[in-house]
Amino acid sequence: MGKPKVVVIEDDPAVQFMYRFKLEHEGFDVRTADNGKTGLEVIKDFKPAVILLDLLMPVMSGTDMLRKLRETSWGSDVRVIILTNISKDEAPQELRFLHVDRYVVKAHTTPAEVVKIVQEVLGQKIK
Repeated sequence: MGKPKVVVIEDDPAVQFMYRFKLEHEGFDVRTADNGKTGLEVIKDFKPAVILLDLLMPVMSGTDMLRKLRETSWGSDVRVIILTNISKDEAPQELRFLHVDRYVVKAHTTPAEVVKIVQEVLGQKIK
């Protein structure tokens, strides 16, 4: 069946590398992008099972990217986990209407916990 595909869209190179490393170590096939515009291109070609999406990024924000993704036939039902340091109270209200599977604050969640959340969203058995 192949490894589950994940796209990490995160503008901080160190954070992006950390999540990619952790997810690949746990058996995921991972691609990355450092802004929403590039993220849309990666998602269209790679067809991931789940996306980890930061909100504050240059070029195109996570919210704008998610809105555009949901307008496409190939991205209307992709699983999305918001992974940001913006508290849920400060998040754009529009996110409520863009079908987000989880909202995770990076500062309050370890990379191992993020992997478990990805596994839960995908319905995988957790080791």
